Amino acid sequence: MYQNEVQIRVRYAETDQMGYVYYGNFAAYYEVARTEAFRSLGINYKEMEKEGVMMPVLEMRTKYMRPARYDDLLTIKMMLKNKPSGARILFEYEVYNEARQLLNIGETTMVFVDMQTSRPIAIPDYIINKLESYYH
Repeated sequence: MYQNEVQIRVRYAETDQMGYVYYGNFAAYYEVARTEAFRSLGINYKEMEKEGVMMPVLEMRTKYMRPARYDDLLTIKMMLKNKPSGARILFEYEVYNEARQLLNIGETTMVFVDMQTSRPIAIPDYIINKLESYYH
C-alpha cells in the first residue's frame, strides 16, 4: 500500500455560515493530497499532460463525521490500498484535525485518458513502475 499525508490550514473563505468547512471544499483537499502524493513519487501532473495523458475524476464519494472549522490544521491522508491496474486508479482519503480526530473519509476513482482521443488508456508504465515497490 502506498500512502502520503499533506496538511492544509482551513481558510475563512472555505467555511460556510455555520463556521464549518463547506462540503464542496473537500474535493479540492482531495486533489491537493493526490497531487502532492504523486509529486512525492516523482510523478508530475503537468508533465503527464504534456505527454497527452489526463486523469479526470470518474467517481467521488465522501462521508462526513465531524466538521472542520476555520483555522483548523487538517491532515489529509491519501492511500492507494490496491495496486493500480487497467485504466482506473482508486484514491482513498482520511481527513483529521489537529487532535487527530477523524473528520471525513472519501475516495475518488480516476481514469487515465488520452487527451487527443478522449478515450481511456492503460495507466502509463512509468506510474506503475513508481508504485511497484509498495505492493509486494
